[in-house]
Amino acid sequence: MATNFNNGDSLFNFVVKDGNGVKGLVDLGLTEVPCRYIQPPHHRINNQQVAGSLENVTIDLSELDGPNHDQVVRSIVHASETLGFFQVVNHGVPLKLLDSLKLAAHEFFGQPAEKKLVYLNGVSPSPLVKYGTSFVPYIEKVLEWKDYISMTYTNDADAHEFWPNDLTEVALEYIKTSSEMVQKLLQTLIGNLGVKVDDSRFHELTGRTLVNMNFYPPCPNPDLTVGVGRHSDAGMLTVLLQDGIGGLYVKKGESADSPGDDEVWIEIPPVHGALVINIGDALQILSNGRYISAEHRVRTTDIESRVSVPIFNAPLPEAKIGPFAEVVARDGVARYKEVTFEEYTKSYLKKTLDGKKSLEFASVI
Repeated sequence: MATNFNNGDSLFNFVVKDGNGVKGLVDLGLTEVPCRYIQPPHHRINNQQVAGSLENVTIDLSELDGPNHDQVVRSIVHASETLGFFQVVNHGVPLKLLDSLKLAAHEFFGQPAEKKLVYLNGVSPSPLVKYGTSFVPYIEKVLEWKDYISMTYTNDADAHEFWPNDLTEVALEYIKTSSEMVQKLLQTLIGNLGVKVDDSRFHELTGRTLVNMNFYPPCPNPDLTVGVGRHSDAGMLTVLLQDGIGGLYVKKGESADSPGDDEVWIEIPPVHGALVINIGDALQILSNGRYISAEHRVRTTDIESRVSVPIFNAPLPEAKIGPFAEVVARDGVARYKEVTFEEYTKSYLKKTLDGKKSLEFASVI
């Protein structure tokens, strides 16, 4: 049965339309990757391009309120200006909760397909919950080796009504226990730009929250596939929980705009108890390019299933994002135009993942 999935229509219907996802393929005993998942060579993760790991960029956030405050701020700013990624420990999110999140993700995706189909993208009774596979499978020529469920937070009542019952409590606690950390990090980064924003504006820039659970089943040919293609996140700041398997890579520097042998990718290694933080496009735009929303992508593995749990902290749809006036005055030029975040995300979601090309929508130079 699995060999028939080299017929594009039958595979697409099984994986996407019928909601079986990549997990469904693996459960059939797949021994080789169907053609629809084989990435062109320039999109694969080449071992020769990987330059070690980012072991030294782990920041102890408990010191942000202590005598080492200035040093911690410098570390956060430097990482945001040079790579767009760093890891944090002593962040205020209970370590027991992190273990519970990983377990909940495995249990959700381990359910029979009919249990997950309730939330299938296009079928789900609520726009707050979306279960699916890959990124935008209806326009992608090559699919990603990933299934996911996405839950938008509006308030606790909506979460309890619409989110999957077995994920609600753990996901809500993850959002709530990380919110103070997110606020501190964003206030630190915005303040470092010499910008002051009032509570109303800060809420505009951070008021939309989504929590995803991503599932990467073992892949029979990991060198031919990707879990997530090269991209930057659209929002302000992403908080990511990795499991212990690894596979997250970030591109070092922005000088190479097209794929090539000169690219260097750095692994963001799993650190027990740590959360990965990365800068999003909206913050790059607001900072007039000072902070970097670095490209990142995810490798597949043939060892065992991998999960990750990101929280995307983003502006409200109607919020206007453009370079802060104070930064433009200092730089002497605005590198981005002002757009609403809704306009930006509509453009972002129209395309397949392709590095940082999403930023072209707001770029003026």
